[in-house]
Formats: sequence, C-alpha cells, structure tokens
Amino acid sequence: YPDLTKRIWEEGHEIGYHGFTHKNMQQMSRREIAKELEDSQALLPEGCSPVFLRPPGGCCSDAVLQVAQVRNLAILSWSVDPRDWATRDTWAIEKKVLAGVKDGDVILLHDMTDSSVKAALDIVDVLLDKDYEIVTVSRLVRLRGVKLRPGQVYTRFQKKR
Repeated sequence: YPDLTKRIWEEGHEIGYHGFTHKNMQQMSRREIAKELEDSQALLPEGCSPVFLRPPGGCCSDAVLQVAQVRNLAILSWSVDPRDWATRDTWAIEKKVLAGVKDGDVILLHDMTDSSVKAALDIVDVLLDKDYEIVTVSRLVRLRGVKLRPGQVYTRFQKKR
C-alpha cells in the first residue's frame, strides 16, 4: 500500500520494519531476515529509515538479534497485548488494554478488523481523557532519555526513578 504508507509517513507517524512476507523470523537464517528488511525498505517512502524491527509474532532468535544489531535496529516488542486479532469484540479489546495499561507501555494492536480499529480509536480517547500523551515510540524514547541499543528488545519505556 505505497500511497497509504506515504500518507502515514507524511503525517508524522513512525514506521518500523515488520517483515516483507510476515513469516516467522525465528525460522529464518540471517540472510533471509536481511532480505526481509531490504525488500521492506524498497517499499518505504524516500527518507524513511526505521529504527525499530518488530518481528511478526514477536518471535526473536539469535539470528534476528544479530541482524538487528548489524543494521542498527532496536527490537520493539510490547507490554500490553489484548490479542485483538483473535476477537472481533471491540469492548473486550478495549477492556483488556485499559485494565492494564501504564505510562510508558507499548500497546500491540492491529488494523485488520474494524473492531480493532474502533477499539484503538476509543482507547486513544480514553487515555487522552486520563491525561496520557500519545507519541511515537522514538519520541517516547527521547522523552525517557533512553539510549537505544541495536539488537536489544524493548517492551516499554517507563519513567526513570
């Protein structure tokens, strides 16, 4: 979806790598993982250079970590997963997220069903009403003073005490 990707990028949203084929990277060689990233990069808008890789399913292996490190990518995982892909119940998705979300969490949601999209929009509204600020992951990293390390897995970015 090149037009949608360009619009997302131009509107200031962050784009990360997720894989070209959406296959489990845990089963891939380093060469195959690198090819996934190269094929993905070829589709991205000019000037878009992701700093995060979120392997499909969150499946990480030594090969994934090594390729990420060589390519100067941090691995982005999540701290809140409502398993929205397994249900079409908007309320259930919202309830799972809102019951456990804390400042600095990374919420995993998908855009493949209307229920997930509606839940995401509702969750954002509720969090904004609770004085949360919704930011890109890179902005959250900067706000928290985190120095990303290539090949390291991150699930949340809490305030330093």
